[in-house]
Amino acid sequence: MSGQIEKAAALLHAGELVAFPTETVYGLGADASNPEAVSKIFAAKGRPADHPLIVHIPGAEHLERWAREIPETAHALAKAFWPGPLTLILKRQPNVPDAVTGGQDTVGIRVPSHPLALELLHAFGGGIAAPSANRYGHVSPTTAQHVHDELGDAVAMILDGGPCRVGIESTIVDLTGTQAHILRPGMVSAFDLGRVLGRIPDAGGRDSPRVSGSLEAHYAPRTPLALLQPDVVIFAVREALAADQRIGVIAPMACPLSDERIVWRQISGEAAGFAHDIYALLRDLDSLGLARIVVQKPPQNENWRAVNDRLQRAVAGSGAG
Repeated sequence: MSGQIEKAAALLHAGELVAFPTETVYGLGADASNPEAVSKIFAAKGRPADHPLIVHIPGAEHLERWAREIPETAHALAKAFWPGPLTLILKRQPNVPDAVTGGQDTVGIRVPSHPLALELLHAFGGGIAAPSANRYGHVSPTTAQHVHDELGDAVAMILDGGPCRVGIESTIVDLTGTQAHILRPGMVSAFDLGRVLGRIPDAGGRDSPRVSGSLEAHYAPRTPLALLQPDVVIFAVREALAADQRIGVIAPMACPLSDERIVWRQISGEAAGFAHDIYALLRDLDSLGLARIVVQKPPQNENWRAVNDRLQRAVAGSGAG
């Protein structure tokens, strides 16, 4: 893989886009210090220019290249969760391009744990700005094939690191104020953060920095999507069959009906397993020309907070094409 890593690093230095795996989802990477390269991310994704990007760095020792006024809480969280699915929002260094921060005085930074991502970051020797490698607002990619299917020739190179281990985006924590705030939930939970911080952080308010993935409609399939209670799922399936429609279902239970118009995908009843599979299953069903997709509503507790966040945004943005 070393030859591919060297090629990918050289492309990044040349201002090109490289898609690469992280433990969360595949990222669409560009040299974070090169505004022209970063602008290619927005063009490829169709992403609004004022939406900030996350800078991926090789290790916590690179923090001061990108952030200033770094609080002790940042070092503590980095020690506990990096490499891993946690993004820290900090005051930016003056040299960080506006294209990366959306014109804000803050920057999001993380160290991914995927070995291929770390190998690339060390070979590149700098920060890689990388949102998810998909069209803006659509379901995030968790395999190299997902990236190829959606972005194709817009990317100079796609590093294939297999399916992503976590499957949904990182937790984002704002450390720019006197207290830490969660701006996007992820698989590093509020309880996990609280054990390090000594206080469970709450959600940020209107004055919080803008961050990736915080719009009401996001992570969405083009097929209309509904989130239903378990007892309503079968009702929705019967309703679709009565209208002679093909319907997709994602649920922990096995399909109780036998009909070729039902495309049923069984998913884990545990939060980590559900998170791992949900984007891939949504992409699968979205490609089949179904009338509707229904997902069995998960439990409403802290363990499922990140999954429920993504599902609610996916429902809000679904059916747009």
